[in-house]
Amino acid sequence: MTKYLSPYVNRDLSWIEFNRRVLEEAQDARNPLLERAKFLSIVSSNMDEFMSVRVAGIQDQMRAGLTKTDFTGYTPAGLWKRLIKRATGMVFEQYRSYRDVVRCLAKEGICIRTVEELNLTQKKAISDYFHEIVFPVLTPMAVDQSRPFPLVHTKELYLAVLLKRDEAIEEEEPLFAIVQVPSILSRFVPVQGRINSKKQEFVLLEDVIEQFIDTLFNGYTPFAVNPFRLTRNADLTLNEEGAEDLLEEIEKELRRRRWGIPVRLEVAKGMHPFALETLREELEIEDNLFEIDGPLDLSFLMRFVGSLPGYDNLRYEKMEPVYPREFDDSDDMFEVIRQRDVLMYHPYESFDAVNDFVLQAAYDPDVLAIKMTLYRVSGQSALVQALAKAAEAGKQVTVVVELKARFDEERNIAWARQLEKAGCHVVYGLVGLKTHAKILLVVRREQGTLRRYVHVGTGNYNDNTATLYTDIGLFTSHPVIGGDASALFNEVTGYSSPYEWKAFGVAPTDLREKLFRLIDRERENALAGRTAHIIAKMNSLSNQDMIDKLYEASQSGVKIDLIVRGVCCLRPGVPGRSENIKVYSIVDRYLEHARVMYFYNGGDEEVYLSSADWMTRNLMKRIELMCPVFDPGLRMILINMLRLNLEDDVKARELKPSGLYERVASRSETPFRSQFEAKKIQLWKGHA
Repeated sequence: MTKYLSPYVNRDLSWIEFNRRVLEEAQDARNPLLERAKFLSIVSSNMDEFMSVRVAGIQDQMRAGLTKTDFTGYTPAGLWKRLIKRATGMVFEQYRSYRDVVRCLAKEGICIRTVEELNLTQKKAISDYFHEIVFPVLTPMAVDQSRPFPLVHTKELYLAVLLKRDEAIEEEEPLFAIVQVPSILSRFVPVQGRINSKKQEFVLLEDVIEQFIDTLFNGYTPFAVNPFRLTRNADLTLNEEGAEDLLEEIEKELRRRRWGIPVRLEVAKGMHPFALETLREELEIEDNLFEIDGPLDLSFLMRFVGSLPGYDNLRYEKMEPVYPREFDDSDDMFEVIRQRDVLMYHPYESFDAVNDFVLQAAYDPDVLAIKMTLYRVSGQSALVQALAKAAEAGKQVTVVVELKARFDEERNIAWARQLEKAGCHVVYGLVGLKTHAKILLVVRREQGTLRRYVHVGTGNYNDNTATLYTDIGLFTSHPVIGGDASALFNEVTGYSSPYEWKAFGVAPTDLREKLFRLIDRERENALAGRTAHIIAKMNSLSNQDMIDKLYEASQSGVKIDLIVRGVCCLRPGVPGRSENIKVYSIVDRYLEHARVMYFYNGGDEEVYLSSADWMTRNLMKRIELMCPVFDPGLRMILINMLRLNLEDDVKARELKPSGLYERVASRSETPFRSQFEAKKIQLWKGHA
């Protein structure tokens, strides 16, 4: 039997491997060129969040003197060293890929240049742009005895400037100043084209500022200008039980986040030693220094690609979401849902149906109440507008807004205030628990009785991400699901005794135990010599008890297929422990976000939709929801979706016992790409 250091893969090291898979998409020449640039942007954004939350948390443990190993066998200090080594290697690869992408873009007529590379006419245009647009918003900040080191905002781009007085003596120490590159302006500046050239040319804003930096320091000579960027600890530390007003407490924490402890310092390669030492001393950051050979923070590439008109040959083929055809033949969505459950698969099917459902409920005189959860909402949410209209029309509207959704706190606070102003009852969830469940309940009066209409989903009520993420939504008027939905809202919004769920599994009360029972049922079938099979699709798997339960099932002969996009702490394929488990990850055009669970159940197959990943935080520290799909036809559609993922041999990688991923080998002469095949959903749903 092969021996491994630990039965488990470390969560954070597994995350690094996930981001490496994203980077591989940027490196894959089979992907359209502009899409490769977008993947480079995603790698940077992912790394920012990882550093500001996960690495920051490990540093907190190290400062607290913790030396205990986690369940994967790592101490905080040992894990930190391993993470920084792998992250450093990834950043090196990322910028090598960036240079390759830039070279390829130049061949297509999209050129990112330095100011020095421009001709005289172009330099004149850039000079005009600087003096008319950029110069008025710049604020040079000197550092000396009378002016202390200024606040450096997290994840903002700055220039460190070293200066000499024009009359300075040779041995005099340089003067130090910083200039923030204004994020209110576009990071990429278009340059008028050269004569008889069809190329589109751009320069970066920091390069423009550096070119004219002397205009900010009259009487001084800048002799070194180097970009830098700081990442701070962004985790909120809330005293929810002691807070009289959770909204005010979160607003205070958001202000404190600006002063979070420095976690990572990124500097341009070749930074002047005096400037670097000054930054490290003032910011009190000794380790976690990244020297970058290229522009800092490649997340700007997402907007850059989005701003380029045309070039359809360098992008994915456009895919317009179709409106669910179940609703095409009727103006009354309630009538349709009364007759049958409706499944939606985003982004192939439009999220507009959810917006329309709430809007119809807002204006329907027979609708008495609307209740829903909001976790991450888009900037211009049609849903929020519809809820406000419903409240203004006299409906009882209750909205559970999760204020602690990381990095969306400010937006959610704004939505909460807008909803309250419109007359909605806004609830901020339960103390100590994030409300992550995705559920919408409409109570309607029909023929002297009340009927409940429910929408449950695997993703957020966000029309923007619904075009970028793969998620499942289910409309139903099933009375058992409606009863559970009412009970769930009663538990979240008021005092309610523990409820015996008829259909739902709800965290943190019984979701984990229900999953354990379903896994144990497959295990018992396997031990009895019957076919036993589990397919589970999710974003992350890291809960130790859940992993042990899956190991136990594997050892009993249960076939287990896991489709885990990101973190996976389970080590598959180990003889005697997990030889019956396979783990796949798909990274492609859309972010795989759906959580779907399948249990063979002796041939009486069961399928569940869920908001929860199999992580400790989801199973124990959040309000999460798992809902069965009762309709046999819809169950078969979801089983087909899972099989599509398992058949992917283009964008799927398989997790090996080593903890590393390998691309799935081609199974036939015709490559099979599950996200492209998923376009056939309308055929599966009987709408050929």
